[in-house]
Amino acid sequence: MKQFFFRTRSFFNVIESKIAFYPTVLAFLGAFFAFFMIYLESLGISKYLLEKAPILVVDNGNTALTILSALISGLISVIVFSFSMVMLLLSQASSNYSPRLLPGLISDKKHQIILGTYLSTILYNIFILFSIQPTGDKYQLPGFAVLIGILGTVVCIYAFIFFIHNISQSIQISNILKRIYVQAKGRLDLLIEKEVEHLASFPESEGWHEYYSKCSGYLQNVSYTNLIDISKEKNTQLHILPVKGIFVLNGNPILKSKKELNEETLNLVLGNFNFAREELIEDNYILGFKQITEIIVKAMSPGINDPGTAINAIDYLTELLALRMQKKDVNVIRREEIPYLKINTIDFKELIYQIMASIRTYCKHDVTLAQKLLIMLNYLLNQPTYNEDYKDSINLEIKSLLADAKNAIKNERDIENLLTLAKNMKLDLTTLV
Repeated sequence: MKQFFFRTRSFFNVIESKIAFYPTVLAFLGAFFAFFMIYLESLGISKYLLEKAPILVVDNGNTALTILSALISGLISVIVFSFSMVMLLLSQASSNYSPRLLPGLISDKKHQIILGTYLSTILYNIFILFSIQPTGDKYQLPGFAVLIGILGTVVCIYAFIFFIHNISQSIQISNILKRIYVQAKGRLDLLIEKEVEHLASFPESEGWHEYYSKCSGYLQNVSYTNLIDISKEKNTQLHILPVKGIFVLNGNPILKSKKELNEETLNLVLGNFNFAREELIEDNYILGFKQITEIIVKAMSPGINDPGTAINAIDYLTELLALRMQKKDVNVIRREEIPYLKINTIDFKELIYQIMASIRTYCKHDVTLAQKLLIMLNYLLNQPTYNEDYKDSINLEIKSLLADAKNAIKNERDIENLLTLAKNMKLDLTTLV
């Protein structure tokens, strides 16, 4: 049951990120509501309201047909324009910032709900329009249902105004960076909060029984609770080899077990690994670092050359790296103080190297950005850290940055100012040539 719940939740998380999810759900709700209103009309709700509150009922068949036809045509035009705006937003974000941002923009629930509101109102009006049947010289008129359709269209008009405002805000790089930062920070805070100091350590897994993946995809989620239950039942320990968020190929090593697992148990274990064809920051904070790094690189590419955006992104990157310094490099999951699972994670040294290696390639020639990066690294040196070795990695990146800058920047005055800044920060430059 736990495994079924886990897989259902993972499936829902993936499908919820699709742009068509909420529009489809709301469209069905609009159609069902139309049938519900038709049912109420068959019970005589319009006739009752015509006697008690005639202002709430449209009592002319030709007027109702004209109004509903105009509303449907207008809403179709609005929805076409809105979908065009979404496509323009995605195209601009992809070309100006990074294609990796698209899943986050597509999964924006506000846009999906607004588009779904349009669709549900259109379908509602269509079904109500078809329910108007001529009987002799008169119409069998669902007068109150027509009024509901008019009010729904008014709601769509206000939703369209909000849509224009929201989409103009979504494309601003400051809001994109803030969204990435908030999601990555939330995931990091959760992981750090769950880390507790324990006495029992996880044994070395060299020589353990190794098992391989039976499918390919990004390792998105792992049901740790179920795996601990299996480990406890089989009296074994498991070492999960791939880093969460990495693309795992079919046949690659995926886990090690202290005791040999039979085919049935192995299939049960592998059933708790969830693979996907896309990455989500909510499941993998490393993607937040990748996205911000790519924004910096894209901003400093020759075709765009936008140092202001790069500087803003470095500010957010600084905060995330400072938070990452408080996290362990090794993740061991225990129950009742007994370590059952060890999960490989990307260590801080590798993380900051991958980030700085990409940024140095495009920013080393710009003295302003080189100074900004020095300020970032110096700030990190003065932050609390779980492991003092993290600061050794930061010092290595400082030296690499200054070495690249000296080779790329031709102006001697710029080099002198950069080295002066480093000396004022009391950075270790002893091995810098």
